[in-house]
Amino acid sequence: MTDAVGRRKVLVGGLALYSLASVAAIFSTDLEQLLIARVVQGIGCAAARVTALSVVRDCYSGRRMGKVMSLVMMVFMSVPIIAPSIGQAILLVAGWHWIFAMLLFAGVAMMLWSAMRLPETLTAERRRPMVVAKIVSAYKTALTTRVSVGYTFGTAFIFGGLFSFLAMSQQIFVDIFGLGKLFPVVFAAIALTMAGSSFLNAQLVEAIGMRRLSHVAALVYTLLGLVIFVQSSLGYENFWLFLGLATLIMTSFGFMGANFNAMAMEPLGAIAGTASSVIGTISTLGGAILGYVMGQFFDGTTQPLGLAYTVYGLCAIGCILFAEGGRMFHAMDRQTPQG
Repeated sequence: MTDAVGRRKVLVGGLALYSLASVAAIFSTDLEQLLIARVVQGIGCAAARVTALSVVRDCYSGRRMGKVMSLVMMVFMSVPIIAPSIGQAILLVAGWHWIFAMLLFAGVAMMLWSAMRLPETLTAERRRPMVVAKIVSAYKTALTTRVSVGYTFGTAFIFGGLFSFLAMSQQIFVDIFGLGKLFPVVFAAIALTMAGSSFLNAQLVEAIGMRRLSHVAALVYTLLGLVIFVQSSLGYENFWLFLGLATLIMTSFGFMGANFNAMAMEPLGAIAGTASSVIGTISTLGGAILGYVMGQFFDGTTQPLGLAYTVYGLCAIGCILFAEGGRMFHAMDRQTPQG
């Protein structure tokens, strides 16, 4: 839809749907109604996920796109970790309805802001009609372009490590290390390091390049995961060591997420909306499935998490090699023409 009618209309329409679903959630009288409202909310906010990356690709390319994408991904990656704490804080002072009241306020505010401030970034001559043949062709291009496929699946694997951490973190910090009520504080601190590294990536990417930063980060991510796996296999579980390693892994994640997304989007400027939807679906759903699978292996140690980082990191490196024809660390992400 974004490739056919433009980014702005889809974004505003999606936020309107999200806001209406928030109202339905507030007035839900049973769990079934609430779940239906949540599904519709998800459909509505998918517009924001797709159009945000599409707008970035419309306006930027090369390392400049990597810089802007870092700021976008800083939000995308941090919010799922910070959001539960916000919801818990609301529940401390009010009922669950107020969580959806907050979401309603946010949805309406963003809808109005987007309607008033966001210009249309997809010009009329670049739009693609919603014809079955055109749609199939766009998805085929997105799923067969080597660089895009490699970095999309690479993103899914590093997301698999992130979702594995989300699945196991409470058991690790509370059950293994006895952190108790301090768990949310430590959890939020780790999340902030990931956001900080995304911001730092935005400052460095134009000088160093998306490939060099993200490829080094992928190696660090994998090696530190192996350290966690080995030390746990040897029966050595130390809170401060694990905290340091987990923080460094989340830091390296901040240097991969934005750059992987930017490099996956780079060759698909003509179908940025379709590309964004494909990349978002594969990376998020794939990461969630991978995280769930590894979460089932939790055994009261940090070994399964270390295994997740190691295995998924190696898979991500394999995806990089596939995307780049067997090379790493080269600088081929200079500024390129838009479109």
